[in-house]
Amino acid sequence: MNNTAIQAQAAVQADPRARVLIIGAGINGIATFRDLALQGVDVVIVDKGDYVSGASAASSHMIHGGVRYLENGEFRLVKESVEERNSLLKIAPHYVKPLKTTVPIFSTFSGVLTAPLRFLTHRQGAAQERGALLIKVGLTLYDSFSRDGGSVPRHEFRGAKESLRQLPRLNPSLKYTATYYDASMHDPERLALDVLGDGLAAGPHARSANYLEAVGMDADGVRLRNTVTGEEFSFQADVVVNTSGPWTDLTNAALGQASAYMGGTKGSHIVLDNPELLAATDGREIFFEHKDGRIVLIYPLAGRVLVGTTDLEHDMTRPARCTEDEVDYFFELVTHVFPDVAVDRSQIVFRFAGVRPLPRHDDEQPGFVSRDYRIESRPLGARPGTLLSLVGGKWTTFRALAEHLSGDILALLGLPRVVSTVGLAIGGGRDFPVTDAAHQVWVTAHGDEVGAERAAALLTRYGTRAADVIDWLTEEADAPLANHTGYTRREIEYLAATESVMHLLDLVLRRTSLAFRGELSLPLLGELAAVLAPVLGWDAATRENEVALAVAMLRETHGVQLSAVSETSGSIA
Repeated sequence: MNNTAIQAQAAVQADPRARVLIIGAGINGIATFRDLALQGVDVVIVDKGDYVSGASAASSHMIHGGVRYLENGEFRLVKESVEERNSLLKIAPHYVKPLKTTVPIFSTFSGVLTAPLRFLTHRQGAAQERGALLIKVGLTLYDSFSRDGGSVPRHEFRGAKESLRQLPRLNPSLKYTATYYDASMHDPERLALDVLGDGLAAGPHARSANYLEAVGMDADGVRLRNTVTGEEFSFQADVVVNTSGPWTDLTNAALGQASAYMGGTKGSHIVLDNPELLAATDGREIFFEHKDGRIVLIYPLAGRVLVGTTDLEHDMTRPARCTEDEVDYFFELVTHVFPDVAVDRSQIVFRFAGVRPLPRHDDEQPGFVSRDYRIESRPLGARPGTLLSLVGGKWTTFRALAEHLSGDILALLGLPRVVSTVGLAIGGGRDFPVTDAAHQVWVTAHGDEVGAERAAALLTRYGTRAADVIDWLTEEADAPLANHTGYTRREIEYLAATESVMHLLDLVLRRTSLAFRGELSLPLLGELAAVLAPVLGWDAATRENEVALAVAMLRETHGVQLSAVSETSGSIA
């Protein structure tokens, strides 16, 4: 048995003290952990569930500057976001790629008179789509933030004739299209695991454990509960950092520090297996705002089409789910953008919803709530120390946010910053081959034992960390899975043995993209459980329970109805 998740939990319980305890292992908590670990700080991060399984797992898979935030006057955030987007294209090129984005436009002057009012009052007013003039002004300003060291091309405008020549399935009543570049994030969960891995690699002073929940506070420290065994213990830290995202107020309440910082909104997405729609996008994200103020993004990803998103008030005591009304909303807008492309529920292979960690906003319209972040500080309460709560934050700015938050923590501890994360490659992005020639050299050098096609697939999946995976694969005899030829038994064993897998769901939702792509089946789940069992120490009953839990959660949370037919199509690549 090599259950690294249980080993990590035991290590934290055996030595329950550190200078810093981070509660919440979403991307911002993990990035802060990495930053502090690189400074040599004694730091521990815990999460009540799996790593990056909360709000960070429900993103639109985009790294973007936030062109829509300009209308809210959030120029600092847009500038920082564009700079961080450009940086991530360089330091995480294995998962972050340039994304061509096209906006269909159906009017010329719409919104010109109402936009200044929205800017000044942050009130929606009468819903009105943005016309070409307003979008042109916004994208020109957006481009200006990339003028120094920009990593993507500037925007372009096209008239109806040229727009429909390039994208012939678009609604023919459009007048213009605007095309600009942001970035896509192909595998956010794996990117977060790379950030975590960088922190752990800094040395034994940096420790992490999933499935440890902060449930209280006493004189000995924060009470942590093992959510698998139910066992509790106290953990001492000089600084406790609450990065639990939309659950921040609930975490503070558990610590005896009631707060009312948060006012998150729910965003839902669906994933479609629709080759016709995929082809219609021509590899671009299509971003459309309807005249009634509703928006939709249509985004080709991993051979599927991601459609989102909503922006709805949400009660954090209730689970976030993508509803049938939201699906209707998506289909209506997709049909408006691509009127002759049929979409229906049978094409949905996965759906997900999450809550944005936005600040409390009372009567302010959700679309105008700041996407920026702030850090709240107060005494720890039951014992000496400081409690820091992160309010807000988004995927794009995780590195800069972590640098800011870590700087505050270092000041509290009286410690200097010794390492900058600016320009520091993340995980498998280190020495990643970004040109075709360099890619071929890497594949040739690592394909001797697994073949060039397999080496290329692993490079795409793990970045240059694929070299370690290949070493593992070739230590013993290997074979493709019987029910999915895109993975081998040894690769699944590697993920289980090295990436703190506790449950079958951790594997199919976050260590792989099997669920997201709609590639699961009942036989595949059974086979995966059988491969995990000897690594994680599961007996027959545990295997059965894990499969049953996965089936139920996939159905209830992600709308996945599993069939008894195996997904064996596709190659080992």
